Amino acid sequence: MRVATDTEGISSSQIGLSPLVRVEEAAALLRIGRTAAYELVMRGTLQSVKVGRRRLVVREGINRYVAELLAQQAND
Repeated sequence: MRVATDTEGISSSQIGLSPLVRVEEAAALLRIGRTAAYELVMRGTLQSVKVGRRRLVVREGINRYVAELLAQQAND
């Protein structure tokens, strides 16, 4: 008998690309400090959600933030 798991039907590469990451992981992806990442989250510059007591950053929000930075620099 096979027991179903929460990740059944999801490849390991899809698990590695979770749509939500911890603030510390977002900071590492952006190559910024943890405090700076939390400031971006609290200002709403970096999209995040609250799951229980945890604050998680939306991976697409990271991409949007980088795109906004690139657009700002292109205008300068």
